[in-house]
Order: sequence, then structure tokens, then C-alpha cells
Amino acid sequence: MQLASGLRKLRAPHWLGFYGAVILAWSLLYAMQLPPDLIAAANLYGAEFWEALCRIEPGLAGAPNILLMWALMSAAMMAPTALPALATWDDLVQSANAQGFGLLLGGYILVWLGFAVLATGAQLALTGGGLLNPLGESVNIWLTALLLAGAGLYQFSTLKDACLSKCRRPLTFFIQHWNEGPWRMGLRLGAACLGCCWALMALAFIGGTMNLLWMGGAMVLMTLEKLPAIGAILTRPLGYLLIVSSAAVVFFELGGWT
Repeated sequence: MQLASGLRKLRAPHWLGFYGAVILAWSLLYAMQLPPDLIAAANLYGAEFWEALCRIEPGLAGAPNILLMWALMSAAMMAPTALPALATWDDLVQSANAQGFGLLLGGYILVWLGFAVLATGAQLALTGGGLLNPLGESVNIWLTALLLAGAGLYQFSTLKDACLSKCRRPLTFFIQHWNEGPWRMGLRLGAACLGCCWALMALAFIGGTMNLLWMGGAMVLMTLEKLPAIGAILTRPLGYLLIVSSAAVVFFELGGWT
């Protein structure tokens, strides 16, 4: 009975709209991907290929396109990670409160849109400095190592732990801030989620900012990290793995392996 009730609730119009928006965001990201043949040519011909491509189509790597990509990526990856909190909200209001749901989700997404603006600026700066290729992938050993080490160390930080505690206990979060209303709670929830995930999201500069496989894997990982039982045994091992990966990148690049 409880499962059937939950399934009926997830068929409510605001839930259907939520899932539709997530699917649309992923679909648009797929449509924005460069064709595989073009990527293969870039890998074959290297920097000269990108220089020629950018001379032909200078708008491909423009700020508006990059901002759109980051906004879609933030929505597509981070909205699903908020599913437990959104479901908890639905349980608390005990009705199909579509307006409150929309305000809560809107506040949450607004925080991530702010992150998208900052990420766009970072990508433009790093690309301009020759540290990223036009696919948003790091081409600098030290940038790659820094991103991995930074994300790994952040897994052990008190800020990460504090933010995760809010994401893992949405019922406690909503009870504490209920009087603020859905919009402000959405902003708070978005800020907590940003505090959890920004360093992992920055690893897009290693996997490639238009790499759908990386996006999907990172989304699953960040969703699992927010689940109390699974996240408790995932966060620290992930931190160690990232730190070791950073050291390995430098070690292999500098010829330490013979």
C-alpha cells in the first residue's frame, strides 16, 4: 500500500513536470555534443585542428554557449540528486502543492545557475590560458593534479561534512527552516548541495565539460553520496581515491614509471 501510494504521488503533475524537465536538459546536452567524428579528428590532429576549427566557427566556444551548457549540466545532474529532499517535502505538505514545490525547486536551481555563471568564467579563463582544450578537458598536468587533489581533500573538510548532513537529513532540514517558506528553503537547500558537490563538479574540467558519460557517472556518485547509509561509507574512500589519483597523474607524467 505504501509503495502504491508513493507511485501515485510521483504521477502528480508537478512530478511529471520535474522528470520532463530533467529529461529535456539531458536531451539538450546530447544535442549540443560535438559529433564523434569531429572529436576523433581533434584527437588525431591536435591543437592545429582546434585552431582551424575556431577560426571557421568562432562562436562555438563563445560565452553564451558555454553558459548554456553549464546551466543545462547543473540542472540535469543536480536536480536528480535533490530527489530525496523533494520527496520529503511532498510528504510534509501532505498534498499536491505544486506552487510550493515549484518555489522550492526554483530556489534550489537558482543557486546552481549561479554556479554555472562562475564555472563559465573559469572555463573561459582556463581555455584562454591554454589549460583547457575547446572540449573543456584539461591539457595541463598540474591543473589535472590540482583538481583531483583539491576535490579529494575537500571530501574530508568540515564544510563538506556540514553540507552533507543537511542533504542526508532533509526532514530535519525542513523542520528547522519551515517558517522561511519554500523559496528560501530552496535557496538554503541549493547552497547546501553546492557545498557538497562543487569540487566534484569541477572535475568536469578533467572528464570534459561535454562528456555525457562523465556527467552520468558523476550524477550517480553525487546522488549516492547524499544517501545516509551509502554516503557514510562512500565519502572518505572517494577522497582517498581522488588524492591517490592526483599523485598517480604526476608520477606517471614525470616518468616515474619505467
